[in-house]
Amino acid sequence: MQIQAQSTAAEKPFADSQRYFQQFVDRLSSADTMHMTHGELERYMERDGFELLRLLFQDHLDMRGPGEAQSDVVGSDGVRRPHVRLLERRIKILFGTVVAGRMGYSAHDAETLFPRDAELNLPPSLYSHGVERRVANEVIKGSFDSAVESVAVTTGTTVPKRQAEETAARAATDFDAFYANRSAESTRAVAQTGEILALTTDAKGIVMRVESLREGTRAAAENSHHKLAKHLSPGEKRNRKRMAQVAAVYTITPFVRRPEDVVREMRPKADDAPAPTRPRPENKRVWASVDKSADEVVGAMFAEAKLRDPSGTKQWVALVDGNPTQLKLIKQNARRLGVAVTIVLDLIHVLGYMWSASLAINGEGSTAAEQWVTKRLLALLRGESSSVAAAMRRSATLRRMTTKDRAAVDTCADYLLKYRAYLHYDCYLADGVPISSGVIEGACRHLIKDRMDITGARWSLAGAEAVLKLRSLRSSGDLDEYWTFHEGADYVRNHADRFKAAPPATVLPLNLSRRGHLHAVN
Repeated sequence: MQIQAQSTAAEKPFADSQRYFQQFVDRLSSADTMHMTHGELERYMERDGFELLRLLFQDHLDMRGPGEAQSDVVGSDGVRRPHVRLLERRIKILFGTVVAGRMGYSAHDAETLFPRDAELNLPPSLYSHGVERRVANEVIKGSFDSAVESVAVTTGTTVPKRQAEETAARAATDFDAFYANRSAESTRAVAQTGEILALTTDAKGIVMRVESLREGTRAAAENSHHKLAKHLSPGEKRNRKRMAQVAAVYTITPFVRRPEDVVREMRPKADDAPAPTRPRPENKRVWASVDKSADEVVGAMFAEAKLRDPSGTKQWVALVDGNPTQLKLIKQNARRLGVAVTIVLDLIHVLGYMWSASLAINGEGSTAAEQWVTKRLLALLRGESSSVAAAMRRSATLRRMTTKDRAAVDTCADYLLKYRAYLHYDCYLADGVPISSGVIEGACRHLIKDRMDITGARWSLAGAEAVLKLRSLRSSGDLDEYWTFHEGADYVRNHADRFKAAPPATVLPLNLSRRGHLHAVN
């Protein structure tokens, strides 16, 4: 009976959608619609338009028939599937739910194979690639609750919250494979960019569900007691966070400056003061992972950099904030790849220490505090970090500051001396390399704080990792290219790998197979 219905559909394709379309036109031509406002008309067409598109999709599936194989169906296990039966499956597409009837080929103790599923590249889940992409787009922007609501409002289907989380995880499945399979053309294109190859990394905490914390943090969380019933107080969040490692790689053209230029740029500018023209980062890729270790993420950062500069013609620069673990990993990976990396301590981090020292010496709100910082910043940019550290200690001693009052001064001096190997700003400015880590700070804010730090959010490991990957793809401008790769990978994973050679061709609908081929006539 089902086969008969599909044969009829193949002989009279799109009958249901044509009938519905005519009803649609009749309704739009009726007196009732002549008194609708544009908003009412828009809402009516949106609602019934989805149904028309759903029927067109369904009629197309019916016209194609159940996908009878034109040759033997042999699985990757080498077993031929001689038994055939018609089976149906539901698919939620952007316009609603459709039903696909397809021939299943089976053998004793062997998986049933569906050549028609392979032809359509149907995912194993209920949701189509179009719905998956829409869910991915929405969870990039906001919470899973808002994503579920948006899908329900803007499409002809619905996705419950738990299924939305699973769908987002499937959407991000091929993230690592996508970047590992960058084409040779992409590599050559990057080779034409700026002479400086910048690498930078940082870590930010994400509030997690207890079961998704790393072992040590999980034990501390389980032994703590909530002060408030509905949410975590600031002190409690420390034992609820799992660190996400953020990385960025980009190329940039050298920007040579003098120390005086940098100091001038940092002063408040008049409204009519022209901003200096500076080169912008090129081919910037940013990403983050809460699942992988810092070691893995920094290793991937160096692999991405090597892909961009396989012949070693660019100047590699690593921007750091002084985190010992990150410094260690950068040096280890540089040795492993045999590349020379100039390590630069982010100037903005240094300035934070200098301002604390200045306020300890000069007090809050004084012009002397700003002048103190400006003078020492200029010396620092001239490569005199050790002298600056010694001078500020001497100044605190001459003022006879107590140990407590001068703590910020000593902390700043210790910081400058500890990291003086990465404070050669005079050389960095002459070479035109970047001296601040604005790119990674922006990545941390965009990838994590703006999305993962939503009030009250406690993340599962799978959900957090999926959202980080999807936001990373969008931030790097790679989401469209990734999606093409993802659908291709889905085909291989779900279909091609299940057949011995390739999925067999299926029988064409009668009305198409009878048309034959057109031939040119001279």
